[in-house]
Amino acid sequence: MKILIGTNNRAKTKAVQSISSIYYPNASFVNKEVPSLVSNQPMSNEETRQGAINRAKQLMVQADAHFGIGLEGGVQEIDGTMYICNWGALATNDGEVYTATGAGVPLPEEIAIQLREGAELGPVMDVYTNKNDIRHDEGAIGVFTNSYVKRSDMFEHIMLLLIGQYELSIKMRK
Repeated sequence: MKILIGTNNRAKTKAVQSISSIYYPNASFVNKEVPSLVSNQPMSNEETRQGAINRAKQLMVQADAHFGIGLEGGVQEIDGTMYICNWGALATNDGEVYTATGAGVPLPEEIAIQLREGAELGPVMDVYTNKNDIRHDEGAIGVFTNSYVKRSDMFEHIMLLLIGQYELSIKMRK
C-alpha cells in the first residue's frame, strides 16, 4: 500500500506515518509538497479545511497510490479570541474524500494581532519562542499546552479520525 503525504513538514509526516503504520504495517510513504491553494495563513475553519482537501485531492491526480493525506493548520476567531485550528483530508484513488478536525486552543492577543495584520503563525511563533522551525516540532499547540500536546500529536488524532472513517466506509460496502 502506498500513501502520499501532501507536505514535507516533519510534524505532519510523523503523524501520518505513525498512525498509518499501525493499521497498514506494510505501507510505503511518499512525501510530495503540494500547494494548499488557500492563504499561507488560513484564517477560518472553512479555509483551513479547504486547504487540507485541496492538498489531498492534488496528490491523487494521476497517482498510483491507495490514498493521499492533506493536513492543514490555521486559525479561527470566535468572539474576539483567536484559536488554533487544524484539519485533515484523506482522498482515495476512487474520488472519495474524508475530512476531520482536531484540537484548538486560544492564542495570546499579541500573536493574534500579528496574524490579523497578515503574518503567518509559524514565523511568529519562531520569534515568540526564540526557536527555529517550531512548526516542524511542537508547534504553537505544544507551546500553549506546556508540551502536553505537540503538533504531531494533534495531527495523529486527526489521522485516527480519517482512517476510522475510511475503514468504516470499506466495511459498509461489504
